[in-house]
Amino acid sequence: MKKTFKLEDLDCANCAAAMERGIAALEGVNSATVNFMAMKLILDADDAKFDEILKAAQKVADKYDTTIVR
Repeated sequence: MKKTFKLEDLDCANCAAAMERGIAALEGVNSATVNFMAMKLILDADDAKFDEILKAAQKVADKYDTTIVR
């Protein structure tokens, strides 16, 4: 399943790149793209575990004081 989410409080491009790498490394994630200029996350992940993966992605985003808006 591929979904796009708005990001809040993302402050820098380096943080966006680090967050993208962290989310992409999560188990069940096919791909993750963080667009700093558009303040969006495009997450492609396993349908059966999508909610669980999204929670894990939020934990990664928390390290950068960023919120994934559902």
